[in-house]
Amino acid sequence: MDINIAAKLNSFLAALVLLTAFGMLVQRRMYGLVHLFTWQGLFLSVNTAIVGFVAGKHHLYISSVLTLALKVFLLPYILHVLIRRLKVHKEVETVVNIPMTMLMGIALVIFSYYLMAPVTELSTLVTRSTLAVALAVVLIGLLMMITRKHAVTQIIGFLAMENGLFFAATSATYGMPLVVELGVALDILIAAFIFGIFFFHIHNTFDSLDIEQMARLKEED
Repeated sequence: MDINIAAKLNSFLAALVLLTAFGMLVQRRMYGLVHLFTWQGLFLSVNTAIVGFVAGKHHLYISSVLTLALKVFLLPYILHVLIRRLKVHKEVETVVNIPMTMLMGIALVIFSYYLMAPVTELSTLVTRSTLAVALAVVLIGLLMMITRKHAVTQIIGFLAMENGLFFAATSATYGMPLVVELGVALDILIAAFIFGIFFFHIHNTFDSLDIEQMARLKEED
């Protein structure tokens, strides 16, 4: 594959990853959030395989397959089960309204490009143009966690942040060592199961997963 074509494909997939991050930032329905997270995982998987082919890093093929299995199939399935069991089909409440959230997201993208500009100029990697996008995805995932009141959507924001960190590792150094990536994948999977059990207990106890309502709970005298 020609280097220029690979760089263009990498930039195109980075744009799609950023687009899905913005989609999750403004999405109100739970199933819509899960679908966008699935698409983001698919774009990351394809991008990782392309980077592995161009850079000759064969361990990235394994990372691509792990990303596909974990973030396109397994985690979305777990999230679908949580949504169905907890009967939370719609997320309508946010701390900040959607237009203001979008403006904040755009500001984070501009900040990311400004912050990563010196690094991009010094880097000689094919993926150097996507470093700012990776940082923006991390910050948008954090913003999503801050501006959402529902616990499930905050977890999806956390997973989106991890997608951004994985994308940053691929863009900055052509990926982490395979043993580290396997450990991170296992940690994420275990965390997803723990979150699921935790949510079931909260829902059964308080009949709600709204963070604001749980914060207002006080012990009776």
